[in-house]
Formats: sequence, C-alpha cells, structure tokens
Amino acid sequence: MRKLVLAISALALAGTAALADPIADRRAVMKENGKHVGVLVKMVEGEAPFDAAAVLAALTALNDNVQKIDVAASFPAGSDKGDTFASPKIWEDMAGFQAMVDKFKVVTAAAVAAPAPDLEALKQQLGTIGHTCAECHETFRLKKE
Repeated sequence: MRKLVLAISALALAGTAALADPIADRRAVMKENGKHVGVLVKMVEGEAPFDAAAVLAALTALNDNVQKIDVAASFPAGSDKGDTFASPKIWEDMAGFQAMVDKFKVVTAAAVAAPAPDLEALKQQLGTIGHTCAECHETFRLKKE
C-alpha cells in the first residue's frame, strides 16, 4: 500500500511539473506587479487621493510578489522560445539578470520597511521602483512591437 501511495504521489508531482508553464507564470507575476504599482501611480498622477494605508498595502503586495521570484524556476533553459518578451540576454547573462532581480527585491523590501508618509515621498519612492524596473527591462526585455 505504501508503495502505491508513493507511486501515485510521484506521478501527480510529475504531472504538475509537466503542466507548469514558466512563460505564463512569469507573465502573471509581471501583471500582478503592474497592478500593485498602478495603485501607486494613480496617487502620484492625481487620479486617486494619497492614502497611506493603500500605499502600504500595495507596497507589501508588490514586495511579497517580488520576493517570490525564483530566476531559475521562472527562466529555465528553453523558456526563451514562445510567446515571451524575455530577451535572450537573460540566458546569456543569467548572473547579471539575477543581480537585477536581487536589486529589485532590495528596493521593494526597503519601500515596505519605510513606506512613503506623503505624496512627495511616494513620488520619490515610486521613482526608485520605476527606475529599477526600467533598468532591468532595458537590458533583459524585448520591446513590444
């Protein structure tokens, strides 16, 4: 009986791994990141009033999402083919890409540790976050046509 349970568990795990789609998974992460940043952008652009609780919630959700990024799992060999904007430079310079992801993790963690107390501080904080995103996208993301 024990061998049967182990065999079924192994098959289920293998089936789950076979269904994993790193391109879809990383697109979902980026879309979720955009959603959280969008909350902050609306405040900065005057489309929504500054709300310290909403800022902290958005920063916390963004940081939680960013901290879960696993470069090896999200960008395995072969996942540069298909419906993706991931640049081949990722696989050519995996260490550089990992360093950019690590930098983003530090930036979002710092934002949560000291959330903007007012709109001017949020503008600066969002600028730092946006600059970090742009820096990575300039090197490691293909442009949409």
